[in-house]
Amino acid sequence: MNSLVVIEDNRGKVHRMSKEAIVGAQKLGGDVFALVIGKNASSLSSDLSSLQLAQILVVEDDLVSTYNADGYSEVVSQIVKLMNINIIIAGHTYQTRDYMPRVSAKLDIPFIPDIIGIDQDLYIKQVLNAKLNSSISCSTSSRILSFQSACFSEDDIITGTAEIKNIEVNLDSSLVRSTSEEPFQDSTSEVDLESSELIVSVGRGIEKEENIPIAFDLAKVLNAEVSASRPVVDAGWMPSSRQVGSSGSTVAPKLYFSLGVSGAIQHVVGMKGSKTILAINKDRDAPIFEIADYAVIGDVLEIIPKLTEVLSE
Repeated sequence: MNSLVVIEDNRGKVHRMSKEAIVGAQKLGGDVFALVIGKNASSLSSDLSSLQLAQILVVEDDLVSTYNADGYSEVVSQIVKLMNINIIIAGHTYQTRDYMPRVSAKLDIPFIPDIIGIDQDLYIKQVLNAKLNSSISCSTSSRILSFQSACFSEDDIITGTAEIKNIEVNLDSSLVRSTSEEPFQDSTSEVDLESSELIVSVGRGIEKEENIPIAFDLAKVLNAEVSASRPVVDAGWMPSSRQVGSSGSTVAPKLYFSLGVSGAIQHVVGMKGSKTILAINKDRDAPIFEIADYAVIGDVLEIIPKLTEVLSE
């Protein structure tokens, strides 16, 4: 079995979810190939060369120097045919959601997106707003899989030595009819929660919109990004681009600093892959404490300004 992991360029670096996708491919077994595309392909391939991969395939062409759905779907389709690939794998990012359905249509193979786990030959997905899990099987030998953030941990990646190989593809300007802003995101916002290593998350415990700045002050000191639970977004205190949970982003930072987040299941499914969770809440029975590595029972409005002041010094 040959697997192809399509690597996503995250501002000149390998996207965290692409590394997690490599872990998933390694666990599936067989030969694992990585495909890097675009103007940063050479540097990305160098970053991957210390991993256990059959080959790192490099495609550099002016028509795919930056991401565009037409070009990427055509490149992936050609590589799959050339290398006799059985399984195409990627992280379930906005970019993957954009072009991978086109690959599925071009190759006439099924696309199973947003997988949270694998149980032998079954793929696990969340349904009904993450309240239930469903198991999906695939009757074809070829398939496309995308893994949800934190489905696998990049800490489990197997290292080794990988050969880098440049591949020529046949691209025609008539095929590439779409363009994308760079970096590709679902909005014009600069927020990139899925790639953030430190996140300060705001819940209803912040009490009112006027208190939101204390979270941003703490985030600035920590060099972190700011996220929010759905009630905060629904109240109009924060934009939807900052929402974490089943109806928002799925994140897996090194530190998830939770401020007044209760920990409803719809929120937890979006951040449970965090390496370390530090939660502050004045409700000692808050569900967030069940998964927190460090729990502080107290008022965020009293604790955070003092903490920020100390860290600033």
